[in-house]
Amino acid sequence: MTDILFYHLTESTLENALPGLVERSLERKWRVVIQTGSEERRDSLDNHLWTWSDASFLAHATDQEPYPEEQPVILTTGNGNPNGATVRFVVDGAEPVNVEAYERLVLMFDGHDQHQLEQARTQWKSLKAQGHTLTYWQQNAEGRWEKKA
Repeated sequence: MTDILFYHLTESTLENALPGLVERSLERKWRVVIQTGSEERRDSLDNHLWTWSDASFLAHATDQEPYPEEQPVILTTGNGNPNGATVRFVVDGAEPVNVEAYERLVLMFDGHDQHQLEQARTQWKSLKAQGHTLTYWQQNAEGRWEKKA
């Protein structure tokens, strides 16, 4: 059964929160696919992941580059799993598909964006109605994740 986690961004941006979560996934030897809502967002995150930290970078590629199956992290706008990932991050209101194909599905949404909030609520109801077990995490004032449901 797929672990489905909703991450509610309230204190930081996706650009600040996502790299740390991806790093932790890689530390667990999981391959990662990140699904964005647009090509522009995919390309923006692609650039960001190379430079997000002075001490580190995340090796990755987009689904537009050759040999995606060799990459630990793939950024995509599509529904495929070109690198055989076990974890899928879904951001910017993108729609997850093939939920059961992953060990973990992480839906991240911006708490300051009304459209993303509404979409997350709709996704929660839909996945719950399908019988999935869901957890909800929200950032506290310090930007740390707290399990709320």
